Amino acid sequence: MSEKVLTYSEFWDFYVREHSKPATRYLHFVGTTLGLVLLVWFLRNGAYLYIPLCFAVGYAFAWFSHFFIEGNRPATFKYPFWSFISDYKMVFYMLTGKMNKEVERVFSD
Repeated sequence: MSEKVLTYSEFWDFYVREHSKPATRYLHFVGTTLGLVLLVWFLRNGAYLYIPLCFAVGYAFAWFSHFFIEGNRPATFKYPFWSFISDYKMVFYMLTGKMNKEVERVFSD
């Protein structure tokens, strides 16, 4: 993406295109979910110093999928906040069965 994205709607379509392969989306799902599980576990057990591991685990799965499956550069490097939010939106869409329709919508435009 060479031009700057100005709205989240534009970014979301870009994000969906960058996650075109099911394996990429699956690894994001695993990493994001595991990161959340670890966060809850660390908070419940008072292990606050380990909270950064939640991010490391989540991003490890995501970045692996971008570099080795999707073959692109993670959007996190250019749009960290929108990318972080979109990971959770994608997980929600996957849980509710809406993500495949989003992929179809973006690629049909």
